[in-house]
Amino acid sequence: MDTNFIISLDSIADVNAFANTIAHFKSEIDLSSGRYIVNAKSIMGIFSLDLTRPLTLTVHGKDELEEISSAIAPYLKK
Repeated sequence: MDTNFIISLDSIADVNAFANTIAHFKSEIDLSSGRYIVNAKSIMGIFSLDLTRPLTLTVHGKDELEEISSAIAPYLKK
């Protein structure tokens, strides 16, 4: 089962911190903007997205969902 979150990465520092945070999880996690989907653990992939718009973070599976939700809290779109 997949869970989606809407996040915002407003600066290069945000992208670096976000990618480093997400890299620690074993779950498959994707980021999408429009029709483009990239691995959320890939800094290069993240920079290929349109960062001026909100991004959709998709967590595949439920194993680490609680930990991931806490880790991405600073990036959640309000």
